[in-house]
Amino acid sequence: MKVLLVEDDQFHASYMEDVLVESLPEVTQIFHAVNGLEAEREARAMAIDAVVMDLRMSQRNGIEAAQTLWQERADTRILFWSNYADEAYLRGISAIVPEDSAYGYLLKTAPRDRLKLALRAVLVEGQIMVDREIHRLQRRTASPRNTLDDSEFAVLVDLGLGLQDRMIAERRGMSLRTVQNRLLSLYDKLGVEDATDGDTPINKRVRALNRALVTRTLNVETLETAERDFEQWQAGRA
Repeated sequence: MKVLLVEDDQFHASYMEDVLVESLPEVTQIFHAVNGLEAEREARAMAIDAVVMDLRMSQRNGIEAAQTLWQERADTRILFWSNYADEAYLRGISAIVPEDSAYGYLLKTAPRDRLKLALRAVLVEGQIMVDREIHRLQRRTASPRNTLDDSEFAVLVDLGLGLQDRMIAERRGMSLRTVQNRLLSLYDKLGVEDATDGDTPINKRVRALNRALVTRTLNVETLETAERDFEQWQAGRA
């Protein structure tokens, strides 16, 4: 079995290579890429169907690269391996995983034995395996009181890009009233109203973005991807 390791940190890459060799005798070759673009090229050239993927990288993050790999080969098995348990990553992964595909999401702080178990479960046995810490985050955000639905999240992303209501409405195919309602709802769920201090005025849009970043509902990679998507959308309008 050939495995592609996508990791831009040499220490973590060496550690993962050791664990792969130690835990999976089925592995015959380990290829290495340091960013999403390299990962796509390597996977395509070497017909890779087993991948260990970091999430936070320059030149295409792990979610963008995984989306391309799954579009080209839906049966690719991917273990996401990250320092971060951001809700934004959870949303990003859940939005791109093909039906019945094997994947995992493990934190780099997981014990070595847990990592070995995840590697075998996902890459060899084709199971779905998500870290306990990720499950805890999912349970925390599962309450309707705090969870943004897809349309609210889309409006939040566009808010993070600095778009005004009319542009958001046009881009998302919503009415202006719908966009404004979604804004009110996400203000509530992100606790923007609760953060108002007496008569001290705040910019709710900026405060909502602040709360989204602090709570990891959004992260930098999500906004970078959204910026590229927005540029493509604008080019299509021209």
